[in-house]
Amino acid sequence: MKSTGSKHEQRSRATRAALVAAARPLFGERGYAGVGTEEIVRAAGVTRGALYHQFRDKTDLFDATVQAVEAEVTGLIAARVTATAADPVEALRAGARAFLDAFTEPDVERILLLDAPGVLGWRRWREIGQEYGLRLVTTSLTAAMTAEAAAARPVVPLAHVLLGALNEAALMVAHAEDPVAARVEMTEALDQLLDGLLVQG
Repeated sequence: MKSTGSKHEQRSRATRAALVAAARPLFGERGYAGVGTEEIVRAAGVTRGALYHQFRDKTDLFDATVQAVEAEVTGLIAARVTATAADPVEALRAGARAFLDAFTEPDVERILLLDAPGVLGWRRWREIGQEYGLRLVTTSLTAAMTAEAAAARPVVPLAHVLLGALNEAALMVAHAEDPVAARVEMTEALDQLLDGLLVQG
């Protein structure tokens, strides 16, 4: 009985993963409103009943897709930060640039910035962003303070402020008439913000 349950759980996880994997490029290409559940189940190779066994509705599936994309983006940013970890100041700057770089991918921009706030609601969108990004920002700030590259301050509130600034910068670029110019401006603004934080205590 235990073995059967284990196999059932594995199949359930595989079905869920297949649905998210099928939904991601569809949502990324045409947006939430432009994709129907029938198209998703066909792409995933599962039944409509399987979709509703795993998710309450299309919005619930989109929520899972947003989380998957957030996890992917956070992983890419973490890799960039780790590569420059020997210099905690550069690691913070590299993380900020990697964050903006991630949203140059059209599917990431559409899913995380253009659709997620409206489809999931602002509060849920922020919850997901904080769940995946706040720890990385907190760790990076702590490393800078530990290395005495930044003045010691309460880390958690500062991390929330910095994450909010990153999100706003990405939104500005996403909605700009000239995204290239906006990205340059937002990078400069983030650099100035970090210059204010990274002052010897």
